[in-house]
Amino acid sequence: MPHMKNRDFLTLQDYSADEIWEILKLTKKIKSDATGYGGRLSGKSVLLLFQKPSTRTRVSFEVAIGELGGNSISLGWAESQLGRGETIADTAHVLSRYVQCVVARVYHHTNLEDMAHNADIPVVNALSNMFHPCQIVGDLFTIWEHFDSLADLNLAYIGDGNNVCNSLLIGCGKMGLNVTIASPRKYQPQEEILKIAKENAKESGASIKLIVEPIKAVEDADVVYTDVFVSMGFEEEHSERLKLFLPKYQVTANLFNHASTSSVFMHCLPAHRGEEVTDEVMDGPHSIAWEQAENRLHSAKSILASII
Repeated sequence: MPHMKNRDFLTLQDYSADEIWEILKLTKKIKSDATGYGGRLSGKSVLLLFQKPSTRTRVSFEVAIGELGGNSISLGWAESQLGRGETIADTAHVLSRYVQCVVARVYHHTNLEDMAHNADIPVVNALSNMFHPCQIVGDLFTIWEHFDSLADLNLAYIGDGNNVCNSLLIGCGKMGLNVTIASPRKYQPQEEILKIAKENAKESGASIKLIVEPIKAVEDADVVYTDVFVSMGFEEEHSERLKLFLPKYQVTANLFNHASTSSVFMHCLPAHRGEEVTDEVMDGPHSIAWEQAENRLHSAKSILASII
């Protein structure tokens, strides 16, 4: 088994396909029978340090830590001395003497890198402006669970080239899923991320495509995936973004009907219903968004059990 103990979990690019498979397989074991893992974090404490709002990530990690027998401590960024100017390095040195892991949600990915560089304990990216690896582990598991495979599947991502899109590109590229991104040109993923994803895809045999037309993207899709058009931290761009995204990039029943009848709909949540997706799709028979959300809990357990 690959050695993952005491490793940071900042981006899936830091993990090999084999290591990601080990995390997915452990997620499957834990989901089917968690009883053997109840003491995995016995005597361990994990700090949840959140600079941004959270529902799924915060609750799934807190429950995961408790069900693995550990102790969780929740701390808002502004509640800590970080909010009063203590350096991330100083905070990281101190936390390393108190807890066995930090799960942090931040605005700037560089803050996570700074923390990881100065901490002697694993740091988990619970979402940054660049990446959301924990979400994508849950997503990959959900796709594997539904289709019984990750090979020869096509995922169409419709919308903003944001942190979730970045991590999907990296994770899918590593695991052999074909990805087509349909975004307005102004909001396409960064060239640097596309380059990494394409290099990963070369090794796995997957394909990475970037197009503008959402209908074309969903035509061969097994999975149609979307996320909010206005991520946290970009609220001042709300009206400007919606002018570009709507109505073309909204996942409606009409758009979804261009995919195959066996296709599924996924959304990392929270959904801004009436913006990136309609109620008809979100609550429709092809949606596996709630299974996807549930799997965040099982995959959180797997990530923690693998690295602590």
